[in-house]
Amino acid sequence: MSWLIELALRMRIAVLALSALLIVVGLRLVPSMPLDVFPEFAPPYIEIQTEAPGLSAEEVENLVTFPLENALIGTPGLETLRSKSVMGLSSIRLLLHQNADVYRARQLVQERLASESPRLPNVARPPVILQPLSSLSRMLKIGIWSEKLDQSDLTELAVWTIRPRLMAIPGVANVAIWGQKDKQLQVIVDSERLLAHDVSLDRVLQSARDAVALDAGGFVDTPNQRLAVRQLSSVKTPAEMARTVVSFRDGAALHLGDVADVKIGTPPAIGDAIINDQPGLLLIVEKQPAANMLEVTRKVEAALEAMRPGLKDVEIDPTIFRPATFIERSIENLTSSLLTGCILVVVIIGLFLFDWRTAIISLTAIPLSLMATIILLYWMGLTINTMIIAGLVIALGEVVDDAIIDVENIVRRMRINGTLAKPRSSFRVVLEASLEVRSAVVYATVIIMLVFLPVFFLEGLPGAFFRPLAIGYVVAILTSLFVALIVTPAMCLLILPGHQVSEKEPPLSRWLRTPYRAVLPWFAMRPKSAFMFLAGSLAGTMFVLNGLGQEFLPNFQETDFLMHFVEKPGTSLEAMNRVTIQASRELRSIPGVRNFGSHIGRAEVADEVVGPNFTELWISIDEDVDYEETLGKIQTAVDGYPGLYRDVLTYLRERVKEVLTGASSSIVVRIYGSDLNILRAKAKEAEAVMAKVEGINNLKVEANVLVPQVEVKLRH
Repeated sequence: MSWLIELALRMRIAVLALSALLIVVGLRLVPSMPLDVFPEFAPPYIEIQTEAPGLSAEEVENLVTFPLENALIGTPGLETLRSKSVMGLSSIRLLLHQNADVYRARQLVQERLASESPRLPNVARPPVILQPLSSLSRMLKIGIWSEKLDQSDLTELAVWTIRPRLMAIPGVANVAIWGQKDKQLQVIVDSERLLAHDVSLDRVLQSARDAVALDAGGFVDTPNQRLAVRQLSSVKTPAEMARTVVSFRDGAALHLGDVADVKIGTPPAIGDAIINDQPGLLLIVEKQPAANMLEVTRKVEAALEAMRPGLKDVEIDPTIFRPATFIERSIENLTSSLLTGCILVVVIIGLFLFDWRTAIISLTAIPLSLMATIILLYWMGLTINTMIIAGLVIALGEVVDDAIIDVENIVRRMRINGTLAKPRSSFRVVLEASLEVRSAVVYATVIIMLVFLPVFFLEGLPGAFFRPLAIGYVVAILTSLFVALIVTPAMCLLILPGHQVSEKEPPLSRWLRTPYRAVLPWFAMRPKSAFMFLAGSLAGTMFVLNGLGQEFLPNFQETDFLMHFVEKPGTSLEAMNRVTIQASRELRSIPGVRNFGSHIGRAEVADEVVGPNFTELWISIDEDVDYEETLGKIQTAVDGYPGLYRDVLTYLRERVKEVLTGASSSIVVRIYGSDLNILRAKAKEAEAVMAKVEGINNLKVEANVLVPQVEVKLRH
């Protein structure tokens, strides 16, 4: 490696020019680096949803979920298969191996679905493979409500105007709409009038279908032209639909309105949304994997602002949940901390080196190493997130050390060279001084890299989290090593020659050396005592460490909270609406709570597979309020609903728990069997045992009860 250092010294002008170019490129890349809170920690997965309107949960499971599971169970790369069946919807999630090719797996799944779909019941719609989503998929929650427009009008705006505009933004994977109520022409058949006119229900259904059907008209040839025949629908209003002819009786037409009531209505709701104490729509924008959270969020907000003038009488609140705010605040805090750290580094380096030229050399090497690291991370296609930043912060100590050690040794050698009768050339002094510390720097870097090597082999969620940290750390110390071996000697040779190096050590170094010289001989003469002191310190550290407790993630002080309210299965949508509106009023009365949004039940092509008994409440609080006090008030308000399961979480923790356990809890115990009565009994036994464990809270047995339903048996 000596040839590399010598080459850098000979081409020092070129090295410094390339270093300046590197800093410029790094500064230009920093704004375009993709940002996110966490790395992609969820395993690759494929989710298939099949709508089956009108089927009960048991029918969905037996007629839709089981056949599709059997068709998909042999998918290459499959690790775990999970499914949920609720009234009207089947959801199957295929968790793949960490290194599986998700796009090839999606193609194979599509082929299997194509062969199995024709065997599903007629009421089941074609299975849909959901778009790939990021681990932290929910990027923005947008509340929409109006004092003048009803939910049908809002739905029309959301489905035909807002959603297509947002879906056109690169990085947006899906926009789910809760509270959607589509307008439709409804034909309500009167059985008594049907019997009076002696008309079958099949005939009425066929007439209604024919009235709104759009068939190809073909074309008409003329001597000079071929004209397309276009069919114009004659049905646009309930009155026009009511005039549809069903049959003829004695030469008189029997119309649809004679046997049925025709009106504009909405289909049975599968979910709803409450925005700030009133019904509305909740749009949940989800992002694609590796998309830049900050950039995509700002583009979505810009699109909403551009549409506002055309959305009269409509209120839009895009701040119900906005994780980009967390990133922006983190960047502000990090910038402030880095600025403080830079000032401290300047002061410390100045005190220890006590020479402005050597301080400039060291201070130049630090940002140069970080800029080179940013460029390499960009070329590797990585996202700047909490773990990458943690790796860079940990490596900062090594970066500073590499920046100082070479400069300090070169200055020391030049000081000694100045006392010689025949001083040697500056080139030779700098080269030999750099080679003198080369081995120590290289070996130390290699040893540290070997210490981090096991992190790259971690599996599952810990591996997904800590590999980026290790990558950020290793890349930073490698770039710092090359800067110390190439750039630092070149700068020293360019700046230090011709400068009178003081023969005395810096005052701070002399002051610290005095007590060090007093202590070192005592330990050197008593190695056993030194070893016992070291062993005792290590034992004390381990004792204190065991008492600190362990937690996978720190408390991120998020200002967005979500709460789950789960009633007994079979609870109606109207009942959950009443509970949610009451909770909205109580939570919004807490000082510091800015807004409220909730989604009840489910939406079409969304990530929640639940029944009407499930609601998720979201609030955001001001960052200036007392965090712990406000959280306590929120918890008190939520605890005021003892008749249902409820919790208070933050989105980051909820997502990590869901990936770990498949639910929003830290620990999940699953009991398998074919007899539901035995399963319920064993679940109660497990609950009683776990309740005695210290530290467990929010313990619950998932509601697995018989849901009331109406059974109809036809007479033959």
